[in-house]
Amino acid sequence: MSKAKLDTYLNDRLDWNLLRTFLAIARERSISRAATRLHLTQPAVSQALKRLEDQLGLQLIDRQANPIEITRAGEEVRLIAEEVYGTISRLSQASGEGGHEIAGMVRVAIVSGLDFPEYDAFLGRFHRDYPRIELECQEMRSADVVRSLELRTATLGLSPKRALPRKIEHRLFLRQRYALFCGQYHPLFGNADVQIADLAGEKFVSFTGDKIGDPLSMLTFFRDEMGLTGPVVGSSSSMWEVRRLIVAGFGIGCLPEHVAQDDVEQGRLQRLPPEGGVADVDMHLLWMADRKFSAAEAAFLEALHRFIDVRYPETALRAMGGQ
Repeated sequence: MSKAKLDTYLNDRLDWNLLRTFLAIARERSISRAATRLHLTQPAVSQALKRLEDQLGLQLIDRQANPIEITRAGEEVRLIAEEVYGTISRLSQASGEGGHEIAGMVRVAIVSGLDFPEYDAFLGRFHRDYPRIELECQEMRSADVVRSLELRTATLGLSPKRALPRKIEHRLFLRQRYALFCGQYHPLFGNADVQIADLAGEKFVSFTGDKIGDPLSMLTFFRDEMGLTGPVVGSSSSMWEVRRLIVAGFGIGCLPEHVAQDDVEQGRLQRLPPEGGVADVDMHLLWMADRKFSAAEAAFLEALHRFIDVRYPETALRAMGGQ
């Protein structure tokens, strides 16, 4: 079928819901991830793809490849569909329709201390696009984030991850590296020649989730490996309270580098060795794979996926459970 004939067929006869499904498959290179993106089951996505191929009389993907590959005909269909969808999107924005009509509540379970200006900007754009959607953000421990998803009391979670139940999907949200710091009232502050050996007996400020099996347990492993055996003299599940105790000089402790950066520049904190930092404890977007999302929840989750796609494009095509 020529491009001109495809164009005519797509405009005159095609079910646009089928085309939207195919676009998700083409972008994700995975039926399972397309199903997650569209909040549909995998069989529903597979059936929609089959109906589209039957209507066009074309094979659009190579199902034997892993990840799946788009055929030459599929690429032609994708390009035409992207053009039309772009036009529809611009028309909707120009007319003020679309997001303004969606209303509802989105509940976000989040761990303490998420300092992410780009996410703040995303929230601002989302609110302008969807002014009738309300957000309820609850701060809690990472274990409680997972629990709230399982209980369906939260739409999605933003948290470090370790072992997750199989029914919870995840993807990278924010890379963050932890490092050791001391505060302006600590005896080591101002010493430019601090060595790891100097930290061995120092008092420590820790997170209450800094225990074996918890997402921050790698901070415990680091302390053991480096021989940092000093007593824990302060702890909290709140990032900001841990930071407060470190600044106050209770002891040395770990913080994400980007969270502590301003305090270092302002002379409230000093970074300690090792130079390469302590450990990577990335933040992840979490959601229930089998949850039926409302229109408001689906709009927020889809927008958040697009935000992550732009920030970490390499994760858009990374497998999260096969085809």
